[in-house]
Formats: sequence, C-alpha cells, structure tokens
Amino acid sequence: MDARVMVFAPVPLLTVTLEQQADVVELHVHPGGQGVWQARMIAALGVPVTLCVTVGGEAGEVVERQLVEQDVTVRAIRRESSSGWYVHDRRDGNRTELAQHPGTPLLRHDLDELYSVTLTEGLRAPVSVLSGPQDPALVDPEVYGRLAADLTANGGAVVADLSGPYLAAVVDAGVTFLKVSHEELIDDGLAEDDSADALVRAGRELRDRGAGSVLISRAGDPALAFVEDRVIEVRQPPLRIADHRGAGDSMSAGVAAVLARGGDTEEAIRTGAAAGALNVTRHGLGSGRAEAVAELAGRVSLDTLDKK
Repeated sequence: MDARVMVFAPVPLLTVTLEQQADVVELHVHPGGQGVWQARMIAALGVPVTLCVTVGGEAGEVVERQLVEQDVTVRAIRRESSSGWYVHDRRDGNRTELAQHPGTPLLRHDLDELYSVTLTEGLRAPVSVLSGPQDPALVDPEVYGRLAADLTANGGAVVADLSGPYLAAVVDAGVTFLKVSHEELIDDGLAEDDSADALVRAGRELRDRGAGSVLISRAGDPALAFVEDRVIEVRQPPLRIADHRGAGDSMSAGVAAVLARGGDTEEAIRTGAAAGALNVTRHGLGSGRAEAVAELAGRVSLDTLDKK
C-alpha cells in the first residue's frame, strides 16, 4: 500500500482574515478548519493526502474551488445547506472575530454519502486522520466511533485529534494514535488539573480504554507521550510565537505523515512536535517547509519519565 493519508473533515470552513503589514491592509481568503489545516501540513511533508468533505452554499463553492488548487486530492459531497465560515481581524496583531457561522448539521443522505466515500478512501490509505467539526451539533460523535472501528478492523491506522464526546467515541473504538491538549482533558473532566501527575493519570486511563498511543500537548510546557508502558516527556525547540493557533493540528499531521511512510512511533512524535513548533512561527495555519520540520525534529528531545 502506498504512503498516503486520508483526512476526514466533514464540514470545512471558508476563512476570511484581515491583516496589516506596515501601511498595507491585506485580505486573505482560504479554506480552513482542523482537517484542512492538517491536510495542508501532511502535504507539505511530502505525503499524498485525500481530503473527504462536504460543501454547500456560496461559502462551500469557494471552499471547493480553493481546495482543488491545493496539493491534495479532494472527495467532496455537495449538499444544499451551507458550509461554515468566519471573518477575523488581525490588523492590530491580535485575532478578533467579527462574524462566524459554523455551518449546518449534516442530513442523513449527505452523511451516508460522506461515510461511504470516507470509508473507501480510508481503506485505500495506511493512515486516516479524523478531524473534528467546528461545532459539535454538526456531526454525531457516533460517526467517528464507527469510522475508527471500521478502519482499524480492516488493518488501517487511525490518528485523531479530538475532544469531548468525539474523543470518547474514538477511544472506545480503539484509535491508533490520539493527540489531545491538556486544556481539553481538564474541560472533559479527564484530568483534575494541569499538573504532570494528573495528566499522566489521564494519559494512562486513555490507553487503558483503548487508545494505542497518546500525546498530550501542554502549551508552553513539554508534551507528554504514552507509548506502550512508557511515559515520555517531549521537549520542543524554543521558538518565538507569531500565532499559537494550529500548532496542535500540525502536531497530529506530522504524526500521521510519518506513520503513513512506515516510520515508528518515536519518529512520528519527534516530527509532530517539530511541525507544531514550526507552525507557531507562522501566520498561516498548517503551513511550513518540510526541510524546516526535519531540522527541528533533530532538536526534539524524548526523555522517558517512568514505566507503568
């Protein structure tokens, strides 16, 4: 099977951002959302990507046109209801939301069509990435659980960067690699606080419930990885932050890219950490050069803390 990644992004977004460089105001219009940003980074790392999405309304038409211009294969299900969008203002250096619409929930027919396409492409790829929707009302978490179970039962590896009921659905289905932030663990009641001890307990519980490997990002602190019986502290190289958004998506994308090429879990974690570190130096989410990620990956340290 060729190195390839399928990314499930059920309701992508049209993103409109105002920025200013010196006296020049810039307007940036791009497709976005977690799955789109992940697919962009995977492609930047040289791994072919198939992106499975639905699109609808005027926003969806623009999203689809822009997606096909990127270095990804797009399988789009067209629907009558609207895709999501947002308008952000970054002219003063901070991100201010002016307006947004997450999109409309997927109807049964659209969801059935998307599931069939996603399952087909996931069976063709050694690794699948399940990305979350902008709003939990858009897609039932049960869909994620079914996809994770169906793909893993047929020999595929599933990488997920999810929270809330979506996280619970894929863990119980036996996800191969789970990436989650410490804030999400606390919000979901899986960790009492942000202490290392509380996060280690949460990571071990997720593995006990069915996750193969777990990576917990911790903002400015070293990430924690749970691989087999080891707890690993993951230290990224220090870099000045231009925009922290999208670092976690780039991290999970780096993991998926390495696993699709047949790399081992430690290499995947190093590359994921490097991709996440690089992303914060840029304003474009899910962007970066493969040569920069490779250089940074050599500067990521993995230190075993203890054994289970």
